[in-house]
Amino acid sequence: MTPEEKPPPQRWWILALLFAAMTINILDRQVLSLVAPVLRDELRLSNTQYGSIVFSFLLGMTLGQIPVGMMMDRYGARAGFSVAVAWWSAANMLHAGARSAAQFGLLRFLLGVGECGTYSAGVKVIGQYFPAGERALAAGLFNSGSLAGAIIAPPLIVFLTLNYGWPAAFLLPSLSGILWLVPWLKLYRPARSLGAGGGSPAGQSVSPARAGRPSVRRLAGLAPVWGVILMRAFGGPVTHFYWYWLPEYLRRERGMSLEMIGWLAWLPFFSGGLGNIGGGWFSSRLIARGWTVNRARKTAFRLAVALSLAAALAPLAPGAGTALALICLASLGINAFAANLMGLLTDLFPERVLARVSGMTGVGDGAVSMTMMQLTGVVVDRFSYLPVFVAAGAFPLAALASLERLVGEIRRLDWEDGRISPPNGSESGAR
Repeated sequence: MTPEEKPPPQRWWILALLFAAMTINILDRQVLSLVAPVLRDELRLSNTQYGSIVFSFLLGMTLGQIPVGMMMDRYGARAGFSVAVAWWSAANMLHAGARSAAQFGLLRFLLGVGECGTYSAGVKVIGQYFPAGERALAAGLFNSGSLAGAIIAPPLIVFLTLNYGWPAAFLLPSLSGILWLVPWLKLYRPARSLGAGGGSPAGQSVSPARAGRPSVRRLAGLAPVWGVILMRAFGGPVTHFYWYWLPEYLRRERGMSLEMIGWLAWLPFFSGGLGNIGGGWFSSRLIARGWTVNRARKTAFRLAVALSLAAALAPLAPGAGTALALICLASLGINAFAANLMGLLTDLFPERVLARVSGMTGVGDGAVSMTMMQLTGVVVDRFSYLPVFVAAGAFPLAALASLERLVGEIRRLDWEDGRISPPNGSESGAR
């Protein structure tokens, strides 16, 4: 590694800010699901109507993914991420004044448009600041902010709701996003990309003179791009299900009070946080011990998917405690999968297109997730939670198949004269 390729020493401070942003993102996002038992009773909402409100949020995230990703690539994460955080914080505050399903749906849509930039910005900054051997760990730490937010949310939101009413549960957490902008604008400065990993065998950095930005259409012609799109599309809905439906499941199916949900609903998200950090650490450790990136990542993905299968057994558990334990195990697995997926993106793609490709994966995630969240309400109203939990266990298997069939060997994609192509030199996407 040359002196120019040494990772910036301030990268861990920047990562801490990314972690905080993700925590705030999920804290704001989780308010609705935690006040849902109160709102559904007050507004007399069915599962299907609640699913439609969740659908609106995911629709906003889906439609915003590529434009926001392009904005991040063009203007950088400093400006782009600042706009995104300010946008979603304002949208979340406005929820306090909503009084109908239609109003909540509109505001959830606006919240989704703002929040979709977090993943793209995080992947882009990690690609700039961290070498390949640290990226899965960095991605796991960043993504574990989502679990930190989900851990903090139940006791905090339930406390605010019980003591000050549900509007306060939307207002107060939103202020944290506005405060976050101060250290972000003060500390973050774009770093020179470390390319494939700061001297790692995965590849080499590319000089700006030789680099262009391929169109979304050109990127969509590559099999590895479709591989990561489908991986996120099959993994994302599982995480969304736990975020948006777990409090309702515990209240309606397992008979927990709102207070008990506040005490216990954070456990699956804590387990998921361990998966985020542990999954990223595991593959990074294997790489540090001399394993190839390909072998290390795939080993981590396979173990993560095996753990995710526990979800299918949760509704069959005889008691709430056993069901919660199985959900914790599945949450650990799907979040270990997510951490390595973020690492995989930085393994495959140059930094200058990371936000764009990440946005494309977000579209896949959003399209499948909003469909599944809408169907969840319909299925639960007409049948039960059993088919939904079975799907939550099966979807990661489809994600793993996408890795094996479309991504194939994990290695840096070639980058020449503004064109990106698979390692075999073919742009057809065939493998």
